Parts: sequence; structure tokens; C-alpha cells
Amino acid sequence: MKDGRPWVGDQVHDEDAGREGIVSDVQGGSVYILRSVHGHDQWQNRNGDRLKVTVSLQDRVRF
Repeated sequence: MKDGRPWVGDQVHDEDAGREGIVSDVQGGSVYILRSVHGHDQWQNRNGDRLKVTVSLQDRVRF
């Protein structure tokens, strides 16, 4: 998370799409590019308030 919002590497639940994904990019600070947790699907979400972090990057990867 960055400034309390989902960020690259965070696993999120996209309430609009009704599915889990991993944030792979954030363009212009407001367009979230997500990829499927399993598989190759990719989609966008322009409403970051509808993305709920389920597993943060820090919890997914041990540094």
C-alpha cells in the first residue's frame, strides 16, 4: 500500500469485477492495471476505492 491506497504488488479484491487480482501497474495515479492471481487475464479499474487489499506486497513477499 502507498498512502493508504492499493499499490503495485498488492493482492486486491476488485469489487467492480467481483474477483481477486494483483496490482501490476498504476498509471497516472488513478488507473489500476490488475492481473489475475492465477492465469493470464488482465483488466483495469479506474476506481481505486473499489479495490480492497487482501494481501499486501509486504505480506506476499519476504524481503
